[in-house]
Amino acid sequence: MINVSNVSLRYGAQKLFEDVNLMFTAGNCYGVIGANGAGKSTFLKILSGDVEPNTGEVSIDKNIRMSVLKQDHFEYDDCEVLQTVIMGNKKLYEIMVEKDAIYAKEDFNDEDGIKAAELEAEFAEMDGWSAESEASSLLQGLGIGTDLHYKKVEELLGNEKVKVLLAQALFGKPGILLLDEPTNHLDVKSIRWLQEFLGDFEGTVIVVSHDRYFLNEVCTHMVDIDFSKIKMFTGNYDFWYESSQLALQMMKDQNKKKEDKIKELQAFVARFSANASKSKQATSRKKLLEKITLDDIQPSTRRYPFVGFTMEREVGNEILTVEDLSITVDGEKLIDNLSFRVNKGDKIAFIGDELAISALFELLMGNLEADSGSYKWGQTITTSYFPKDNSEFFDDVDLSLVDWLRQFSEEKSEIYLRGFLGRMLFSGEEALKKAKVLSGGEKVRCMLSKMMLSNSNVLLLDQPTNHLDLESITSVNNGLRDFKSNVLFTSHDHQFIQTIANRIIEIKDDGSFNDRQMTYEEYLEKFYIQ
Repeated sequence: MINVSNVSLRYGAQKLFEDVNLMFTAGNCYGVIGANGAGKSTFLKILSGDVEPNTGEVSIDKNIRMSVLKQDHFEYDDCEVLQTVIMGNKKLYEIMVEKDAIYAKEDFNDEDGIKAAELEAEFAEMDGWSAESEASSLLQGLGIGTDLHYKKVEELLGNEKVKVLLAQALFGKPGILLLDEPTNHLDVKSIRWLQEFLGDFEGTVIVVSHDRYFLNEVCTHMVDIDFSKIKMFTGNYDFWYESSQLALQMMKDQNKKKEDKIKELQAFVARFSANASKSKQATSRKKLLEKITLDDIQPSTRRYPFVGFTMEREVGNEILTVEDLSITVDGEKLIDNLSFRVNKGDKIAFIGDELAISALFELLMGNLEADSGSYKWGQTITTSYFPKDNSEFFDDVDLSLVDWLRQFSEEKSEIYLRGFLGRMLFSGEEALKKAKVLSGGEKVRCMLSKMMLSNSNVLLLDQPTNHLDLESITSVNNGLRDFKSNVLFTSHDHQFIQTIANRIIEIKDDGSFNDRQMTYEEYLEKFYIQ
């Protein structure tokens, strides 16, 4: 259990949060949410003891071990992979090192023997003889094969290092897990494995993530940082989101009877409870949800950008035909004899080899040449493209956002352009800031403004959710879901793909492909998850 009492934190004049009083208990998973800059990662650092609050304290039972997902991917480069995982239990690892050093002494004496016996007893009590087996099992669950377990961490790829650090955090059955963005760089199978691991975990989990599907699958509570306060709500992310939207609707509509809205909330709670059957905490969650009252829900201060795409003309019967396409980049065959036809109504998610998908999109936009094969856009088609790397649109561009957007618009008036920027939360003086100083998320929102200006009837998007907060991801998700024409896209976001795509094309590492008319979850169940 973690008890947070009267915690406040300020950085100069900036107040992140104040008077925080929360209790985190075993058997629950808490998702920490809040707008960018609200202090989510900082709050985790307060819980771990890495940041001291200005006021208040965090108390943890001294017999409970806390484990924190490390963020420095180079910290353990000189260590073996298996050894790095075992380091997750610091005390156990220190005992292993100490007793090995004693046994290695040339002048081993009686005193050493007594000390070694004491260490062996403590080692056995901590289940040390199972340490290597458990570490190996965790690594394999995350997709790190046994052939890598005795290599140095520095020999691994970046996404493999991420998995090693995650295995380290999970190792040794800690009582408390603090996980900051644990699904970053994980593949589908690893995320599914992690969800199942956390579902069976008996301790306390506190997690920050931008992956809505992950939060929905693992979380029993949401910890919302808003209004410079931190409040806890029962339920997963979707329940929190829909509840806050309902509360906002209720505030805006003062003419309807409060009793009617209470009934609406109760009906919503009942529907949510019925859909929580996958969670091991379903029964207790339902009981807690039934106790929620209108006063428990507060509208969020978060601002959601508006993302909506319109088209000047509908697509004709011929949209896009790709025949026997092969692509090689830097001597590596990425795509081999790819053929597909885009039909009316298709919203296609491309999954699999990221380099291959990016190369395909670049080729379809005329920025890359194929080794062989062909592609043809229909005569009625106009396209708008969101590239994974948008640096060429911003680097060394000494323009305000209004002038930056004016480059891509037939209508040049400032009022018109400010309207599009305002939808992306660049209002007032924000619209006059320089394009070259934008953050990653701000650049993405500008690129989306550019796409909305085009009124194209086919959209191509390469990882549009990168760098975005949950609010912006939700807005982009809704905008593409509601678009009345064709979308070709790729994303790591499970919920994003599931709610937009009606067709999946997987490009595999060997250049081959699968093409199936089905939802993402249907595809995973049938072809991907063993």
